[in-house]
Amino acid sequence: MQREIVVIPKSVRPARMAENLDVFDFRLTDDEMTRIAGLDTGRSHIFDHHDPEKVTWLGGVRFDT
Repeated sequence: MQREIVVIPKSVRPARMAENLDVFDFRLTDDEMTRIAGLDTGRSHIFDHHDPEKVTWLGGVRFDT
């Protein structure tokens, strides 16, 4: 919220939805904001969307229900 980035929380439970909306009673310090920004490496730690082999593999995954 402090960085003016849209946040889209996910929940179906009313109590959790209320908790997700209750974020306006505190602010992070400049140091905390800097430390959090430093966590962004600019790449995914789970899946590299720029790796052709991984993209080909993902394109072949089928989810049957």
